[in-house]
Amino acid sequence: MVHAPTISVIICAYTDMRWNDLIEAVGSLRRQQLAPAEVIVVVDHNPGLLARARAEFPDVTVIENTGPQGLSGARNSGLAAASGEIAAFMDEDATADPSWLKELVAVYADPNVLGAGGAIMPQWQNGRPAWFPEEFDWVVGCTYQGMPQAQAPVRNLIGCNMSLRRAVFAEVGGFRPGIGRVGTLPVGCEETELCIRVRQRWPQGELVYVPAAVVRHRVPQGRATWEYFRSRCYAEGISKALVTQFVGSQDGLSSERAYTLRTLPAGVLSGLGTALRGHGDGLGRAAAIAGGFALTAIGYGRGTLALMRSDHAEPDGAAERMPAAEEVAP
Repeated sequence: MVHAPTISVIICAYTDMRWNDLIEAVGSLRRQQLAPAEVIVVVDHNPGLLARARAEFPDVTVIENTGPQGLSGARNSGLAAASGEIAAFMDEDATADPSWLKELVAVYADPNVLGAGGAIMPQWQNGRPAWFPEEFDWVVGCTYQGMPQAQAPVRNLIGCNMSLRRAVFAEVGGFRPGIGRVGTLPVGCEETELCIRVRQRWPQGELVYVPAAVVRHRVPQGRATWEYFRSRCYAEGISKALVTQFVGSQDGLSSERAYTLRTLPAGVLSGLGTALRGHGDGLGRAAAIAGGFALTAIGYGRGTLALMRSDHAEPDGAAERMPAAEEVAP
């Protein structure tokens, strides 16, 4: 009989505003067809939430983030407490389908698989805006048009639904604290940088996208606005500039090249075709794709310029030289 690896699920939380979401997230893990060895909730520098979670979840390991404030520090704190052979990550405002862990763990039967992640389906609080293109669902932390339709190797996994062999962290380290979300600041790419680092260490290893392993990510009304879309795209560009500083532009932008050259033009043409058939929403989606790409490129250019002016300092200090947090919105 094949040994199924044990799995630790890590959820990071920072605000009381998502308390009900956190309860639903933990509840979805209790309903897994393949039960996790442990569930770890990491509370990011919020003593009140820490005490509340410990009282609410007696069957869950609830710890505080002992590292720098932010998602990277919280995930690293969770990793330090984990004991499973696989470390899986899910956001506190997401719920996992009952087969989530079962589908993820199955691919680890292949020893070349270093990590696996699945589909992240948006759950729009008030419905998807007609202008919001599926090609940009990454803006709200979800899988997007252009990703594989079937199980396949990918460059990087998405943080709301990802897992890695815990042993890889002993070799490459954890999530880099200088990258990633702090509170509501719309930056990211910490999981992208980590995944590229893992693949650079083990070029023959694979990170596998498993569409059947589904989590559902709540999208509040505040993220269904042009203002959020605009700021998130711009911040993504800044984050990508920082990632390329650490891992190089060849690996740091490999997926983005294909996305830019194939997925986005196809999306624009599809939107324009829909508009020509008398549906105005298509024009809005085409405009959003073009605008989102432009804003991301501007953010990347600005981030790259900031790094070029850094006097060639060590990469670990690069985050401090990027545009200040309050300057992320263009």
